[in-house]
Amino acid sequence: MCHPRRRDFLKVTGGLTAMSLLRPALSAHGEDVALKPDLLLVMPDQMRGDCLSILGHPAVRTPRLDALARQGVLFRRAYTTVPSCIPARYALLTGLYPQTSGVVGFKAKPLATPTLPELLGDYSYATVLVGRYMHQLPESGTCGYQRAIRGSTHVDDDAYDTFLKQAAPETGGIRQLVADTGLTYNHWQAAPWPLEDRLHPTAWVVERARGIVAETPANQPLFLTASFYAPHPPLFPPARWFRENLDKTMPPPAQGGWVDWASLSPEGDTNGHRVLLRGETLHRAQAGYYGLIEHLDAETGKLVDDFVSRSEGAGRPWVIVVIADHGEMMGDHGYFRKCEPYEGSANIPFIIAGSPSLGFKAGRRVNSPVCLEDVLPTLLSLAGATVPAHADGVDLAPCLRGGKDGTRPWLHFEHAPCYSQAQAFHALTDGRYKYIWRPVSGREQLFDLEIDPREENNLAPENAHHDELVKWRVLLAKRLARRPEGFSSKGELIPGRPYHPLNKGTLGAPASA
Repeated sequence: MCHPRRRDFLKVTGGLTAMSLLRPALSAHGEDVALKPDLLLVMPDQMRGDCLSILGHPAVRTPRLDALARQGVLFRRAYTTVPSCIPARYALLTGLYPQTSGVVGFKAKPLATPTLPELLGDYSYATVLVGRYMHQLPESGTCGYQRAIRGSTHVDDDAYDTFLKQAAPETGGIRQLVADTGLTYNHWQAAPWPLEDRLHPTAWVVERARGIVAETPANQPLFLTASFYAPHPPLFPPARWFRENLDKTMPPPAQGGWVDWASLSPEGDTNGHRVLLRGETLHRAQAGYYGLIEHLDAETGKLVDDFVSRSEGAGRPWVIVVIADHGEMMGDHGYFRKCEPYEGSANIPFIIAGSPSLGFKAGRRVNSPVCLEDVLPTLLSLAGATVPAHADGVDLAPCLRGGKDGTRPWLHFEHAPCYSQAQAFHALTDGRYKYIWRPVSGREQLFDLEIDPREENNLAPENAHHDELVKWRVLLAKRLARRPEGFSSKGELIPGRPYHPLNKGTLGAPASA
């Protein structure tokens, strides 16, 4: 739960009334807050890491996000350490690896440590969340934000749903509109948004966030999180973005030679997880997904402009972070949705840009592995605040300024069973190789991401890569040695152990344990 000292500051509101929770220009300790950077966190939901035109994507065009990448640093091998929304957002808020927190699958537990917005609030920041809520338990309140204006696209009577019912009462609200449009929240059907563009949930988040920027006093440092539901299904971009993407030639899904294609059906399984997407069905799904990303890019540009103007007008530095909770398989290897170790699901966009005065290395691209947990120590460091000793994430500030590329030697990520027992995995990557172990069956995969970025050739069975495979197997066994499930014993991986989405955690096992 959020700490008692913060309880009186928590407020959930759907309006744009004057902020009564702001702190003075001097903190309780009397320090000058004028030079603390304003912080903007832009967080799409379910956005793949390769869906940026600066990376050469053949269909998606993201000029505003590309501009931020050119002005700042793009982390190409950024990963979500548990690729589904609940645990990923828990990791972002706390800076804790799933192995530490015990949140290792699609199940929530109350936040039991100071969160990023909570810590920034203690350091004189106004902290506001607009849009997609952080998908935690009700006991976690606003997750440490002083103010939350919620619009999650699938929740009755939150701020966005209330807005839509007032602006377009004939819809009956967002959930009824989605049903009437023939779409769902987790599948590949796609259609154009049926109302005015200004009523789209992405546009609503941007306008409410711009309102926060406008109304926050200039002498108040601001941490603003713009949390979007897009490009998560329902796949309903405004008509222009859908139409333009329907007219494009789309890239084919990744087709691993290791996939049992004959077992897949165009109708999909009961979870919408394993499916053979092809033809017009695939094309429309891609048009809907990419259209949502392009629309988000265009709308976010307005928020970025306002945010930068406010900071520069106040003579204060600014920092903008773009990151997602996880990706989307979109037909790769016969998968849809997330919870997989493959790049479409686990690799995420991660851009950090800042004022020239902060000395970031403009246009830098980093290929060593980073993760959601790194956001907390990085933003606290840039704000001049103390990073908690318990945080697992890495402070990326030195890397942003041109320091050593190697933020960590390798990264561990995982997911407990969600769609099926077979889906569970543990994985390691150093940015070049990726090793995957399926703890139910003991199946292994090894990919060289430099020469095989689509993960179509599994190197694990090949004698030429035996030593590389054994190296990663030993590393994973060491990493999992303290786990309560018993995944590892005497340096060996043990398949078939019970694997639940929550466990007691290992309380601080290091990243390279």
